[in-house]
Amino acid sequence: MTNTQQDQARWVKSTYSDNGGDCVELDMAHFGLVRDSKDPEGPRLHFTPEALTAFLTATANGAFGRI
Repeated sequence: MTNTQQDQARWVKSTYSDNGGDCVELDMAHFGLVRDSKDPEGPRLHFTPEALTAFLTATANGAFGRI
């Protein structure tokens, strides 16, 4: 991610997050980027928008059960 992209990042956590520390954040300005909320300067995962959308849809539909 370039400095310009970093400046434009819009990281958000799920409204379901309980702030217990086990959260991920999505960059809504660059959909497909994911980071660990505990380590905002750490590594980021980059998914294609289609792959991330499929994962989020499957999660919302209960494909992975409840933790």
